[in-house]
Amino acid sequence: MNWLILIIAGLFEVGFASCLGKAKETSGNVALWWIAGFFICLSISMYLLYLATKTLPIGTAYAVWTGVGAVGTVLVGIFIFKEPATFWRIFFIITLIGSIIGLKFVSS
Repeated sequence: MNWLILIIAGLFEVGFASCLGKAKETSGNVALWWIAGFFICLSISMYLLYLATKTLPIGTAYAVWTGVGAVGTVLVGIFIFKEPATFWRIFFIITLIGSIIGLKFVSS
């Protein structure tokens, strides 16, 4: 169950990073709404990370949390923000996913 909580926390990390990207593209009240979304996603993500670390090792939990966030944020960048999907970006995202899976298998 805590692994699921940790993955959801990572998805909220994607949310707060994406909100920053959208806030950068807008101005005025629209930017304030994106900034509000950033703080909401940040708060939820941190709380879920805290819950997950009650039973998971902090080093593993943090690495998985940032890994899920990094992979998700790159994918959002490619599909939403039209960032380039070069061979090397995809290659290293795949190696990062493999590392996240590996950490899960070697953690008690």
